[in-house]
Amino acid sequence: MSLTLAEARARAAAVSDVSYDLDLDLTDPAQGTYGCRAVVSFTCREPETFLELARAEDVVVELDGVRLDDACYDGRRIALTGLGGDHRVVVEARVPYVNDGDGMHLFTDPADGAVYASAYVGMDVAQKVLPCFDQNDLKAPVTLRVTADPTWTVLANGRTTASEGGRWEFATTPPVPVVMFVVCAGPWHSVTWEHAGLPFGWHARASLAAELDRDADELRRTTEACFDHYAEVFEEPYAFDSYDQVFAPGQNWGALETPGCVTYRDEYLPRGRLTDRMRASRATTIAHEMAHMWFGDLVTMTWWEDTWLQESFADMLGYTVAARAAGYPEALVTFESTRKATGYEADARRSTHPVAPDAEDVPDVDAAAGNFDMISYAKGNAVLRQLVTWLGEDTFLAGVNGYLARHRFGNATLADFLDALDAASDRDVRGWATAWLRSSGFDTVRVERDGDVPVLVREGTRPHRFTVTAYDDGLAPVGSRLVDLGADPVRLDDLAGRVVLPNSGGETFAALALDEASRAALAAGVSRLDDPLARAVVWGQLYDAVRTRALDPLDYLAVVADQLPAETAPTLVTSVLSRAHVKVLPHRVAAGDVPRAVALLDRTCLDGLARLDTAGAGAQGDAEGDPGGDAEGELRVAFCEALAASSRDAGLMRGWLDADAVFGLPLHAALRWRVVTRLAAIGEADAAFVEAERRRDGGVDGELGAVRALAARPSREAKEAAWAVMVEPDVANRRFEAAASGLWQPEQVDLLGPIVDRYLARGPEIAVRRGQAFSQVVGRAFPAIPLTPAQVADVAGVLAGDEGPAVLRRHWEDALDDVR
Repeated sequence: MSLTLAEARARAAAVSDVSYDLDLDLTDPAQGTYGCRAVVSFTCREPETFLELARAEDVVVELDGVRLDDACYDGRRIALTGLGGDHRVVVEARVPYVNDGDGMHLFTDPADGAVYASAYVGMDVAQKVLPCFDQNDLKAPVTLRVTADPTWTVLANGRTTASEGGRWEFATTPPVPVVMFVVCAGPWHSVTWEHAGLPFGWHARASLAAELDRDADELRRTTEACFDHYAEVFEEPYAFDSYDQVFAPGQNWGALETPGCVTYRDEYLPRGRLTDRMRASRATTIAHEMAHMWFGDLVTMTWWEDTWLQESFADMLGYTVAARAAGYPEALVTFESTRKATGYEADARRSTHPVAPDAEDVPDVDAAAGNFDMISYAKGNAVLRQLVTWLGEDTFLAGVNGYLARHRFGNATLADFLDALDAASDRDVRGWATAWLRSSGFDTVRVERDGDVPVLVREGTRPHRFTVTAYDDGLAPVGSRLVDLGADPVRLDDLAGRVVLPNSGGETFAALALDEASRAALAAGVSRLDDPLARAVVWGQLYDAVRTRALDPLDYLAVVADQLPAETAPTLVTSVLSRAHVKVLPHRVAAGDVPRAVALLDRTCLDGLARLDTAGAGAQGDAEGDPGGDAEGELRVAFCEALAASSRDAGLMRGWLDADAVFGLPLHAALRWRVVTRLAAIGEADAAFVEAERRRDGGVDGELGAVRALAARPSREAKEAAWAVMVEPDVANRRFEAAASGLWQPEQVDLLGPIVDRYLARGPEIAVRRGQAFSQVVGRAFPAIPLTPAQVADVAGVLAGDEGPAVLRRHWEDALDDVR
């Protein structure tokens, strides 16, 4: 049972002035548990309350110097009674390490045997690391000491104040939400420096030392650019005493915004060559997590209905700051072509919800976990961008700065944010919020014709401000303007006879229904549009037509094959082809049409590569000699990455592996394993071949890549072996993900029927046993293949019962909507 809204409100009303003094003993990971001594001081206005502490052993509790009976702890909560006034609780316990990224994660690096222990927290997870009041609105200063292997480095929220002989002490933090507590311990390789009077650092596993050194200048430059940008636009200064960033193994989230010490999945530090797309994605995440230092850490949502106050803002700022400050202007094109589409998908499902729902619609933390979705991220991002367009950036920032100043080190709600906007603007921000934040779904902007005159018509209730662009018959732009569209249609008399694209700048969140002439012209010539953002909008409109079954998926893939080879923006090549493989192929293509669909994707990639050869692009390289440092090289990599998911040319792919290069570009580790997995999937890589590749790799990528490739092989024995990995009692999160990723191959539906049945039967039991974070892992492993009507009915039948935790059920309900 997770914490409920009613419990959180009652405890917040009763408890105040909380502080934590923690002592962690990480000296012997082989025990499977670590020592935790916590002193929790607080004031209470009620006779009783409780602390959370999950699954701990040897628990001893003292309240104001008196030891409590062991019955006060039930395995999840510590009951505290006889309260009133100021109190001091001392808890000593042994707390288990985990291997699922949901607590104090213990990881042994296969590359060198080094051990790392890192506390990854978040909602309902802090209690798996330490005894605490596990809710956002009981923020508290944290004092921390850690004892660890003397050869390790320990990182935490506060600056290190002393370290000697394996004993580390950290400065007391300002008041922070306990869900943002962090410790990262191990033999990290570190790059440190000072900037703006503060210590900064990047840290990675020792086996990734070469990669961190390779990227150190870029990581420092990106970090400083984002930090300086936020220092310029936010009047509230950065609130913490240091800024470390850690590439941490085993983390479930892409990154966690733990104040003063941000953690990232270590896939963000790949081995081998980095593409510009990887760099841009990483810079966007760096900017996103740094935005949380203000939106989430300095000012924290009171309860989970205001997840958007953290995630929507960070998502919007991540892409914007990566584009404006960090040197990646393509970030906004990437948002339009990838992230935003997931917002439309989420908003079309039965599970959709307002960006800012009522608190009562999020009755407990389990329900809140489902709202960390693409409504709160992608749609919220797009809606905030529309707000900036509607208000003006200066007014928006004035409201933001008032909000941050008024609630620094405290908690806030939608009402608090609207108060701040009200003070900065004379526009009806509350009416805008009602339309955009308090209701679900999205409008449609329709282009109709009055004769030859385009007329914009809104189907919906929201005010929209966006750019509309007109093109001549050759799709050269002939006019562009910002328009306001409400209940009244907008005539564009001066654009009579022109091809028209509303929302060409991506400013609003709405479906597009183009007139037939514009739709046909843009589909037949999208690659000729001069603006990559407009091209992203057109590709999004085409995919939306497939998603809503208004466009046959094979017809869509024919457009892809016709237009994408001429695309010049690598991020669009990647996004269109990735969406084709991840969404269109498993969710919209009938099983019998999969070979034809794969052939179209294969042709798209080969034609794109041939076009680059015909154009004489070659692999020219940049000034430093990186053959992929130019746009043509980036395009080659983008097409090759997709080709490695569709090709049946074993000779071509084996040639890539033998040369450790594709068309003169070095194979990065992820692409090499993608090639190996594809060879396995088409029956051209046996277990011995995969094992040789694993040994060649020698690291985590190799361990997981081998699991993935072995699972992809087209035999019943391989599928049974992959399923056996997934149901191992203590399988690590990454290993489960790798097995599932390889298992579900759209071209192998005839082999997978029995495994689909087992997944539906065993999934709830695995999720209940392993907890919330692993429920997400199980849910994301939903079969990525064309399902038969009977299998769809089976999913619906499981969901008609009450099996499985809410987090898993939410994933399955969404997956069911996506395939229907």
